[in-house]
Amino acid sequence: MSAPYLISRSIDPFFAMSVGVMAAVVRINREEKEKGRSTAETIGSLRRRVGMVWGKMKA
Repeated sequence: MSAPYLISRSIDPFFAMSVGVMAAVVRINREEKEKGRSTAETIGSLRRRVGMVWGKMKA
């Protein structure tokens, strides 16, 4: 019989989200490095994209 929760009922969703976000960050960073971009350029691009999304949501 398997355990019903990995850590606890309330913390498991946050743990899963953090693992998913970090996996996406690692993948994006790896793909951007393959394109010849630095980590600083990748972070700048991410900030612009997040700004565009939040800007559209406010309007």
